[in-house]
Amino acid sequence: MALVLLALLLSLISLSNTSYALSSFGFDIHHRFSEPVKGIFGIDKLPDEGTREYYVAMAHRDRVFHARRLADGGDIDQKLLTFSPDNSTYQIPLFGYLHFANVSVGTPSSWFLVALDTGSDLFWLPCNCTECVRGGIQTSSRQKIEFNIYDNKRSSTSKNVACNSSLCEQPALCSSSSGGTCPYQVQYLSENTSTSGFLVEDVLHLITDHGDQTKQANPTVTFGCGQVQTGAFLTGAAPNGLFGLGMSDVSVPSVLAKKGLTSNSFSMCFGEHGYGRITFGDNNSNDNNSLDQGKTPFNIRPLHSTYNITVTQIIVGGNVADLELNAIFDTGTSFTYLNNPAYKQITQSFDSNIKLQRHSASESDDLPFEYCYELSPNQTTVQVPTVNLTMKGGDNYYVMDPIVTVSYGDGNNNVLCLAVLKSNNLNIIGQNFMTGYRIVFDRENMALGWRESNCYDDELSSLPANRSYAPGISPAMAVNPEKTSNQSNNPERLPSSHSLKIKPAFAFTVAISLLLAIF
Repeated sequence: MALVLLALLLSLISLSNTSYALSSFGFDIHHRFSEPVKGIFGIDKLPDEGTREYYVAMAHRDRVFHARRLADGGDIDQKLLTFSPDNSTYQIPLFGYLHFANVSVGTPSSWFLVALDTGSDLFWLPCNCTECVRGGIQTSSRQKIEFNIYDNKRSSTSKNVACNSSLCEQPALCSSSSGGTCPYQVQYLSENTSTSGFLVEDVLHLITDHGDQTKQANPTVTFGCGQVQTGAFLTGAAPNGLFGLGMSDVSVPSVLAKKGLTSNSFSMCFGEHGYGRITFGDNNSNDNNSLDQGKTPFNIRPLHSTYNITVTQIIVGGNVADLELNAIFDTGTSFTYLNNPAYKQITQSFDSNIKLQRHSASESDDLPFEYCYELSPNQTTVQVPTVNLTMKGGDNYYVMDPIVTVSYGDGNNNVLCLAVLKSNNLNIIGQNFMTGYRIVFDRENMALGWRESNCYDDELSSLPANRSYAPGISPAMAVNPEKTSNQSNNPERLPSSHSLKIKPAFAFTVAISLLLAIF
């Protein structure tokens, strides 16, 4: 998917100089539908955002990312750390709900627009490439922004990671030809998508995220010098690098904690319109409203730990189902994917509660979503059943953004779809279910936390986690909820639906041939 879009927002650059103490770091994230990002990439011929083709493409992209896997296998002061421009993240057009951030690496520093992925561990950049995305994008103001390619020989602070290093996670790949430098390979089982090269150490430029005085931190981190990218990485998925946020020792959150720079935790905020923030070292303990945060423990797997949680109950529009399922919170997935019986429960309960006519899908529709409903041309509001997941431990996770609107046919027809897809393997909570929340990945206490946030304020918002309505906006639809007053935590008393005001789906244009190349 035309990685191009990535170029998005190099507008956020504002550095300040000072030394740093133990702290935590953060940065803003944006997605492709974000207002700050929209229009930055002037490629024509992408499918219009909100159209059938657009959602088909996004579902295909998810399936590529689902197959991701690695081949072969002190006192913390609660200042938060983030990327050196600021803590902003952005969703970028053509990448669904995937969030990106600007990172600065090396001496002298170079900028890279990297995808943020809690479903993988390794941070890698295009580096001394034989196969990678080169060039850049043209902004709406016709300014050309070039992608940077990392060159370890031009950075005075770069150092190759040796095969005998504890950070060399794939020593089996070492050979006489590697010269003692640790190779790496990350493979995606679908679409021949992979990255490979060797591991290096270099400085990652961070700043404190909160407080009156901004301080710099330049810790040395390990990342992949990605010489060869294949498959989706050459056609749109993370063209300028991927920032793995997983649990392994090589991930940046792990490195920052091990160096004593932050607590072993980070948060990501997913705001309306695809704008967000990321903060390293945030475990919510520095927040006066931490008691308002919902939380649930991670399920720890000995071989490869992920942000896996347990759902004990699904409540849709007043229909309560006691069932247990494990699911991964994965920021690298656009939509939510569930196996049966959870998929059947959530979709059929939604279908029985919504007061709209079911869309009769045809082969020409080719919609990735099974449960879609007709909207009249002039319809501006619709009653949507509430969706609530009760997590292990009893806290409620209200899904604020379960639907999308899709235009089809001549573009004058719209359907509303429940943005949940049937999975054949893992249960995955995708970014559409994270909208409206500040999610805390607390690896120190091995728990997931969540609290409502608009992500725009300098101070993290303190809205309570357990609200009785789902106010949130999908980047693909413009939705403004009408709030209700009921705030009971008793499932039987929760409102069964909430009213949404609907605006037309957004539209982007980019070439279908480009999408087909990606998938």
